[in-house]
Amino acid sequence: MGLSDEIGAQPTISERLLKGLPAELEPLAAAAKKARVSHVMIAARGTSDHAAIYAQYALGALARLPVALATPSLFSRYARPPKLEGALVIGISQSGRSPDVVAVVEEAKRQGALTAAITNDPASALAAAAQHPLDLRAGTELSVAATKTYTAELLTIAMLAVALSEDPDEGEALQRVPDAQRAALEHADRASAMADAHAGLVDCAVLGRGFNLATAFEWALKLKELAYVRAQAYSSADFQHGPVASLAPGGDVLAVVADGPLAADTAELVARLRKDRRARVLVLSGKPLPGADHLPFPDTLPEWLSPLVDIIPAQLFTAALARAKGLDVERPRGLKKVTLTS
Repeated sequence: MGLSDEIGAQPTISERLLKGLPAELEPLAAAAKKARVSHVMIAARGTSDHAAIYAQYALGALARLPVALATPSLFSRYARPPKLEGALVIGISQSGRSPDVVAVVEEAKRQGALTAAITNDPASALAAAAQHPLDLRAGTELSVAATKTYTAELLTIAMLAVALSEDPDEGEALQRVPDAQRAALEHADRASAMADAHAGLVDCAVLGRGFNLATAFEWALKLKELAYVRAQAYSSADFQHGPVASLAPGGDVLAVVADGPLAADTAELVARLRKDRRARVLVLSGKPLPGADHLPFPDTLPEWLSPLVDIIPAQLFTAALARAKGLDVERPRGLKKVTLTS
């Protein structure tokens, strides 16, 4: 199984999670409510860090819980961990083997905090360290670039957010995720055409905001890993507070736009960058924007679930871009599947 197979497997994995994960989520949600959890801290690295960014929005919006990203070196190197009273501490790692992520969860448990692990290996050190391990059920991911485990992490977080929410109706749209992902896979030809059109891409800004800030960061990482593009992700709001000055005339911008309260603002920014900087813009969106190249995704779910779908055309585009450059997507230079940091 290669990268293309793993990208294509995502709808089936989502169906598997929707069916099997509730049995693991229910005791975690019950424990969180009993403990009166007041906030969440998440430890993660790499792609899983972007799932944690999504969790800041999903758990914040649905469960109304503030979410902080852990600083693992405080736990593993400085031995000065923060106090975690009242926290739900979650470690996210597809392999479950990163020592610094494990260290955060172990310390949280030592302090008496509620702990959970989101991992693709239920026999891993991370799963063993947590009181509530959540299995991604994605099957072995062989490609160096994480794809299917990323959307599995997002769906696990979305399901957790619903489980902790006061409004169970929020979860109705979850059942539509697999079909939306299948529809996203149908845009493979368009993704390849856009990749051919952008085969000379060397550096770019990748913009997103709100729930899709996670998509911007994950897309930028995939561009770095697979196509060796110097891609820098920004909140579209933060980009205007200084970084916009680094965009050279005629520079490349990739933007993620999902239907929701932020869509008009992002569209306005894209138009301004095209006018003022003559930027070449590729927009990942449900419908095209004037003057911009268009990478479509089926924007049919509530905005809070759109990151589970729109990343798929981004993955397809990036893999096709790497191939257009003559690169081997299965053997990215200098990388291996599991990176252990302590």
